[in-house]
This record gives sequence, structure tokens and C-alpha cells, in this order.
Amino acid sequence: MEITSETHSQHISRQFNQELEALKTHLMTMGGLVEQQVQEAIQALLEGDSRLAEKVRDRDRDVNAMQLRIDDECTRVLARRQPAASDLRLVLAVIRATADLERIGDEASKIARNALTLIDNGNNVRGLVEVRHISEHVRRMLRDALTAFARFDTELALRVVHEDESVDDEYGSAMRSLMTFMMEDSRAIGPVLNVMWILRALERVGDHADNLAEYVIYLVKGLDIRHMDTDQLDEEALTRKE
Repeated sequence: MEITSETHSQHISRQFNQELEALKTHLMTMGGLVEQQVQEAIQALLEGDSRLAEKVRDRDRDVNAMQLRIDDECTRVLARRQPAASDLRLVLAVIRATADLERIGDEASKIARNALTLIDNGNNVRGLVEVRHISEHVRRMLRDALTAFARFDTELALRVVHEDESVDDEYGSAMRSLMTFMMEDSRAIGPVLNVMWILRALERVGDHADNLAEYVIYLVKGLDIRHMDTDQLDEEALTRKE
């Protein structure tokens, strides 16, 4: 059965409705925090703001704590309500989504740590244009994936899934350019490696945003597309009303 944003407000138990809505709300709050973490980590790098980078690095524990709280809420819902069908899919999707959001928080922390190293060394390095471009792309993917989750929007989720290939192409191109630069100037190897690790972290953020979008499709349609060829996905079948 396909579900909509109204599906989980139709239970006889008002408390059960509130518990399911609370899961979604807390997931969105966590998503907003990790989105901010990525944005501020990149901002710290580009602006040479070591204090902001330290703030992002240290706030990773808050992301971890949010995951534990949401997982505990999900466990209590499973134990007390024994949900079935679409309700069960919602709880499972939230559990999976929080794991990916926690990993995005980890990637933001990695970006902040590498930013601190680059700032300490003067922050005069190649690759920052590519960092800015890819960061904007993956942050848009993350924002769209969270919006799709909030709205149960499979059409938007599918667009995010297809965007991941574009990010992979941009990442590959940036890495090849930086490899060439390092071969031409061995003195730049250390700082450029820091930029490459940042780019790798951003590419991973894109992967996790892709996962979030896939969970939306699972939640709404009951279809697990994690191991499907995205080029072969039937967009009409995924987005039409059943």
C-alpha cells in the first residue's frame, strides 16, 4: 500500500499518532543539524575561520546523541505498538535514516578537522573552487532528500537518487585535476591531500543523501531500490498514485 503524509494520522490511538509524528519531527531536527554541520564546515574552510571549524568538530557529539535518542524512541514504538505495514516501514526508515545522518555528521567533522589543518598552514591551496561547487551540490541533495522524507515525495526522492551520479562525476574530475597538480609540484602534496580528503567526505555526504532518498521510496512504495540500476528505474511507476 502506498502511503501519504496523512496515512499516519488515521490511527484510533491518538498517542500512537503522536509517537509516529514525533519520530518524523525528531528526524527532521537531526537532519537540520547535520545540514548545518556540513554548511558550517565548508564555510569555515573557505573563510579561514578556525573557531567555526572547532565548533563543527566539537558538535559531532550532539549529532551522535540525537541518533541514540531517536533509536531509543523507535525501539519503544516497536516494542509497545508492534506496528505493521506502512507504520513498520516508517519506523524502519527512520532507523536507517538516522544512521545515515549520523555518518553525514561524521563527514562534516572530518571536513572541519582538515579545514583546521589547512587554516593553520595558511589556507593557500588548490581545489577550493571544486570544494565549493561540490559542497553546494551535495547540500542541495541532502536538503531535497529531507524534504522528500517530510512530504513522502517519491518524485523528489528519485531526482536525488539520479543526482548522485552527477556528484560522482564531479568528484572524479576534481580528484584527477588535483592528482595532476601534485605531480607537477611536490611541495603541494600535503595541503592538496587535505583538500582531497575534504572532497571525499563531500562525496560520501552525497552517497548518504542518496540513501535517504531511497528510504523515502521504500517508505512510500514498499520498494527497496538499494541494489537496483537507477537508469532502469521506472519513474512513472514510482511516482504515480496507486
